Formats: sequence, structure tokens, C-alpha cells
Amino acid sequence: MKAGEYFRILAEELHTAVVATVDDEGLPVTAAIDMMDYDEGGVYFLTAKGKRFYERLTKRGYLALTAVKGADTMTSAALSLRGRVKEAGAALLPRLFRKNPYMAQIYPTEQSRAALTVFRLYEGEGEWFDLSKKPIERASFSFGGEPVREEGYFITDACIGCGSCGEVCPQSCIELGSTPARIEQEHCLRCGNCLSVCPAEAVVRR
Repeated sequence: MKAGEYFRILAEELHTAVVATVDDEGLPVTAAIDMMDYDEGGVYFLTAKGKRFYERLTKRGYLALTAVKGADTMTSAALSLRGRVKEAGAALLPRLFRKNPYMAQIYPTEQSRAALTVFRLYEGEGEWFDLSKKPIERASFSFGGEPVREEGYFITDACIGCGSCGEVCPQSCIELGSTPARIEQEHCLRCGNCLSVCPAEAVVRR
């Protein structure tokens, strides 16, 4: 899927995310924030200028978030994003209130909305992780011009084809039909079992 489809899932299906920012002492601070709108390039949320959350956003310009759906662990899917944010201002408030009418119950009058402002998460990277699939499904993506970083475990040409890695893989996502063996990254838990048992030290973590 393209980044815009993940943004749609975040705003329309997951909606509430736990977000993390950093305070003046360098310590993480979390909050539950609704992701209220999206476009192909990012997601939108709002806050009040009097909140410490607003201060952290404007000082650091960076945000990380995770949102989850599902009745329990084995039916859950999670979307994580991290990247740069910028203040988009109050001009977008009418649009966000139309798409999220419950906000009118929290801020019922124009006067009460005077302190509100909109932010946009516009450049960064994300990961989709779906435990409801068998095998599990994961995907990494970037947006706003950020390069996609290659992460996870990989099998190098030092592989001797012994099959030890396949025996300990909890998702059976290592193809052993050729040498070197290949890890199916879209199904990998990144548990590190393959790295720990490889006699040839052919598995590397990037």
C-alpha cells in the first residue's frame, strides 16, 4: 500500500493514537491524540496553544505515534509513524471539526476554539504490523521525501545452507530452497532467533 492508504487507516479506522514527544529534560512524554484528517502527504491533528504538548511540538518539531485496533492481541493490527511536524494554523479547524463532529461538544463555541491550532505530520517513516494474519504481516514505508530504511535480519552470502535458521523461525518465513537462504521481511517478527543459531554467522541485523 502507498503511504496515503496507511494515513486513511490511521484517521478513519484507528483514529486515536498514543503519541510521544520529548520534554526539556530529554525525557519522553506520551499522550492520547486523535488523528483527525489526512491527505497523500501526511496526517492532521489539533491541540490548544496553552498545552505543554503544544510547547513540545513547536520546540522539537518531531513526533512518534502508535495506534492499534483489534479485540485482543491475536486480532490486532498496529500502525506506527515517526517524523517531523509543523503547525498548519487555525485555518484548517473548520475542516477538522466537520470531519470530527464530536469536537463541537468539547469546544462548543467559536470563542472556545480560539486557542486551537492544527498540526501536520508531513515527513518521516512508518510501519504496519498485523498479528491477525498468518503468517504475520508487516510493511515499512516513508513519506514526505524521507528515504526508506532497510531494517531487520538478512542472510548474507556466508550462508552454508544448513537450515538451522528455518528450524527456529516462529513464522516459518525463511526460504531454504537456495543458498543463501532468504528471510521474507514482510512476515518476519525480527526476534533474532536466526542470528543466534547460525553456525556460519551469515545472519546480520541492519
